Amino acid sequence: MNPTSTTARLVQEVLTPMKDTFVGKDEIIDLLGVCLVGGENLFILGPPGTAKSALVHQLAARLEGRSFDYLLTRFTEPNELFGPFDIRKLREGELITNTEGMLPEASLVFLDELLNANSAILNSLLVALNERIFRRGKETRPLAALLFVAASNHLPEDEALGALFDRFLLRVHCDNVPGERLTDVLAAGWKLAANGSGKSCLHFDDLRQVQAAVHTVELAGVRQPFAELVHRIRHAGVSVSDRRAVKLQRVIAASALLSGRMEARLSDLWIVRHIWDTEEQREVLASLVSQAIPTNPAQPGDHPRAHPADGPDAEAMARDLESIATAGKKPDLPAAEKAYLLDRLGVLEGRCQWVKDESRRQWLQQRVTELWPAFRT
Repeated sequence: MNPTSTTARLVQEVLTPMKDTFVGKDEIIDLLGVCLVGGENLFILGPPGTAKSALVHQLAARLEGRSFDYLLTRFTEPNELFGPFDIRKLREGELITNTEGMLPEASLVFLDELLNANSAILNSLLVALNERIFRRGKETRPLAALLFVAASNHLPEDEALGALFDRFLLRVHCDNVPGERLTDVLAAGWKLAANGSGKSCLHFDDLRQVQAAVHTVELAGVRQPFAELVHRIRHAGVSVSDRRAVKLQRVIAASALLSGRMEARLSDLWIVRHIWDTEEQREVLASLVSQAIPTNPAQPGDHPRAHPADGPDAEAMARDLESIATAGKKPDLPAAEKAYLLDRLGVLEGRCQWVKDESRRQWLQQRVTELWPAFRT
């Protein structure tokens, strides 16, 4: 099997048609593809009504094989996800789970409102997400899942849910499309309702073989620049454990495969933009990754996400600047925190020049100028 021929089919038969259907969601669709090939989990953050669920349902509908999705509530029990005990076996004194049609047998799993998870299912989910196994009493079974996708309209607020969130290597924000594209959204939604989604002949088992071949992608050319990027990210105050850094190599390799290559290049480091833990970290990561990727025009074979055409998110940068301003007002600001805020401010100052809207760019540059004196004293 040639893995790049399979990923080419994934792009042509699944991802590209999805981009035609979902206006303004190219980034999320590309990340779904990367995680599906790389075998890592994706967390989608966004308000209700922004097509989070619809995107995952469309991905499942366009591929052959089993999928499983569930809307979690604070009362969700393990039986609802993993299946009930088999009554016939129970009569014989054995505790065996009947997993037919449930999460353990699905190749694609979608957990909506993930952060509603309660303590009753937390441990089972943590093991499933991290080790791809189902453990219940004396039972231990491998899971069929190639990809777990979760969605929520908020980030975790306590330590237990933070551990669950941490099992999702990549994170992406899903919002309403800009007002000027609303007409396109209406037309695409009307067309989808009338015609439904197309079906690819691509089976999850084909992608299972691709996942097994991810380790054959040559990473030697990007390993040192990737390590240097991780160091800079850590210095900027964004936590990246060694475990996460190792796992990121799989999605870097997946980016190369989806671009038709068996060798990673610097442009594949675009994926590192999506390891944020908080909203404020998004622009910091975007800036550091942009510095790591060559500034020359996109080259043939680069992943389409490597060189974003829309520039930095001015609104996100404005929020980050206000966060820095608020933090800088603390009395007796520790030296380490002050140094961290200075680094963030410097990164944002460098990003301002790439904001395309002139009025927003000038406002951001002015705000940076206003903030510098507070940290230089």
